Amino acid sequence: MPDNKPQTKKKLMTREDRRQAGQLCRNKIKRVDQADWNPKNRKFDVIDLLLGAQHGRVPELLPIKWAHMAASPFGFFRGAVPLMAADLATLPRTDLMAHLCGDAHVQNLGAFEAPDGRLIFDINDFDETIIGPWEWDVKRMSASLVLAGREAGNSDKQCKDAVLAFVRSYRVWMGRFSEMPWVDLARFQIYREVSPVRSVLRNAERATPPHNLKKLTVLRDGKHVFRKPEPPIPYKVSQKEKDDAVASLRAYKQTLLPERAHFFSQYEVEDVTFRVVGTGSVGLRDYVLLMFGGAVYDPLFIQIKEEPKSAYAPYLPDSPVPAHQGQRTAEGGRAMQMQSDVFLGWTSIAGRDYVVRQLRDHKAGITAADLKGKGLVEYAQMCGELLSKGHARSGNPCAIYGYLGNSDRFDKAMATFGVSYADDATNGWAALKRAIRDGKIQAAKTAPPTKKGKQK
Repeated sequence: MPDNKPQTKKKLMTREDRRQAGQLCRNKIKRVDQADWNPKNRKFDVIDLLLGAQHGRVPELLPIKWAHMAASPFGFFRGAVPLMAADLATLPRTDLMAHLCGDAHVQNLGAFEAPDGRLIFDINDFDETIIGPWEWDVKRMSASLVLAGREAGNSDKQCKDAVLAFVRSYRVWMGRFSEMPWVDLARFQIYREVSPVRSVLRNAERATPPHNLKKLTVLRDGKHVFRKPEPPIPYKVSQKEKDDAVASLRAYKQTLLPERAHFFSQYEVEDVTFRVVGTGSVGLRDYVLLMFGGAVYDPLFIQIKEEPKSAYAPYLPDSPVPAHQGQRTAEGGRAMQMQSDVFLGWTSIAGRDYVVRQLRDHKAGITAADLKGKGLVEYAQMCGELLSKGHARSGNPCAIYGYLGNSDRFDKAMATFGVSYADDATNGWAALKRAIRDGKIQAAKTAPPTKKGKQK
């Protein structure tokens, strides 16, 4: 018989209810205790962990990765996401979850062209994205500001001031986002410029498809083909790999909205190359396709980049992310960005997962010169706003703001943590250089310059 009992309607939580729930998370970890970091509590060897994290990568390319990491403490930090994931997993946490960038550092923000044609500035790398504790991203960005700030020639006081500015911006904006209707938050986009961002946007304006065609290709027998990398990469890509990359576009088109798949179908592949990209991504399979839409002035560069599991996955086994790692990466970007690449999708090749996106389409990133002096603090404030927006979109802004509150307790804690972890990363860099000198790790004597080619 049907159940005719009246159904009790579940009471909706108010914004204040959510803020109070966030405040209760201070019982799990006080805001001031977020400053704590002691590398002596590690139960593993740093170099052994980093070596183990390279399983499945192209071994011929790994010496390039180690060379990039050995170049500076910030270079080491960029390539050591598995290390920081293992470290963060040992610390108390709020368990307020949001979509993490996963590799939040100053060079993983940049300018790119939005679907409406405007240049915008946002987080642009989601290789390590996963649903996890929001403060993990804040801690990684805090340490990166210290390391990048030092590399740009700033004093530790200036670097610490930058972290304070970053976290204060994050906290203040989270308070604003916590008051917004969800529909307003969903379409909130930052178009405002500060000095360092203005420099990035100027560079992005020059990175047009025709410009990139001239920079990346040469004419040979009447066809545009990719230039050979200098220095040459120590890996020979087979014709089968190139054919498989082209064939994978059939499955990729199924991940696009129908109208975007229609536009993509107007392009045909002209050439395929293999590239070495970034620092943490070195050793992964990365193909770039040159395509034309029926005319030489209509080029399109498509990147098909291998995506292994996030370095945080072993420590967040219940994180509700897709099993396909390319889909995880694409959906993480869509969750944190208001506007993503119109051709962002995913595919598989030979049992490996890949994300697919445009390459160098009006894209540019920050440089060390942009982070000198006052520029570091200005940029840090923008980092806080952008990361806050990403977490608010994908998490619970009221609860996060309830935990943060109106005081600067968390800000000061992150400044202390940022300096401590930056010092530890510098020690890790020294350990890596010792391992190279002792022959435990083989590093390239010369390596291709770091290229972005990141998620846009």
